[in-house]
Amino acid sequence: MPTNNDLNNHYLKADLQSNVAAALLEDVGEGDITARLIPADEMACATVITREEATICGVDWVNEVALQVDPSIVIDWMVSDGQHAQANQILFKATGNARSLLTFERCALNFLQCLSGTASTAYYYANLVADTQVKLLDTRKTIPGLRKAQKYAVACGQCFNHRIGLYDAFLIKENHIAACGGISQAIATARQQEPTKPVEVEVESMDELKQALDANADRIMLDNFTLSDMTEAVKLAAGRAQLEASGGITEHTLLPIAQTGVDYISIGALTKDCRAIDLSMRFV
Repeated sequence: MPTNNDLNNHYLKADLQSNVAAALLEDVGEGDITARLIPADEMACATVITREEATICGVDWVNEVALQVDPSIVIDWMVSDGQHAQANQILFKATGNARSLLTFERCALNFLQCLSGTASTAYYYANLVADTQVKLLDTRKTIPGLRKAQKYAVACGQCFNHRIGLYDAFLIKENHIAACGGISQAIATARQQEPTKPVEVEVESMDELKQALDANADRIMLDNFTLSDMTEAVKLAAGRAQLEASGGITEHTLLPIAQTGVDYISIGALTKDCRAIDLSMRFV
C-alpha cells in the first residue's frame, strides 16, 4: 500500500507515467497553438498557489508533467505530499521556456487539484475519529484510470487503503455467497484457490456474522448494521476476525460507529466525492 512519502512502488510509478502521458495526449494533441503566440525563445517564471486550505498531494505528477512537456523546466517546491497548506500559499515555482510552461499548466494543475482534493477529504474524515483506534479505508469507487493515484492521496490524507482491485484480496458479497452455496463454502473455495490472499466476507445479519466467524474469515464487513448490532458484533467476534463497518456512512455517523469498537470503517466518499482544490498559476 502507498505511504505518504514513498513513490518508489513500481505499481504506482508505472501508472503515474502512463496517466501523465494520456492526459497530455488528450490536452495537447497535435500541439498547443495558443502557446505559439509567444516567442519561441522567451523564458518565464511562474508561481502556483492554492486559493484555499488543502492537504497537498501530487508532487510527482506535476514533476512528471514537466518532464514529459519539457525536461528543461525547473520546479521548486515549497510543500511536500501530505503537508497542509493555507489559502494563498505558494506551492511551487516553475521556471523555463514560456511556451512550455503554458502547455504544462493545465495538465499539471489538474493532477494536483484532484489528488489534493482527495487527500484533503481523507484528512478531514481522519480528524473526525482521531481520538479513536479505528482505521478509515477507501474503496474501489475511484476515478477510472486514477485508482492508484487516488489511493496514494488517501494515504497522504492519513487514511488507509482497502484492496487495490479485484486481484489482491477476496471480498465475498451476497451474490458470491449465493453462487457458491453459502458463506462457509465460499470461504473454503477462496482458501483453496488463493491460500495467500486475505479473505473478507460481507454479512448482513448476526447469523451471517456467526457463520463467517465459524468459517475463519480474516475480516468481516458489517453491511448497514445498526450501532447496537455493531457493538454486539464486536463482543461476539472477540478478536477472532477483524471487523469493518460499511454502508451509507457519513461524517455525521462516523464517530458513533468508530466508538463501537470496530477495527475499520470503509467510506466511498474518500475518493468518489472529492472536490478539486482551487489552484492558480501566474507568471511573475
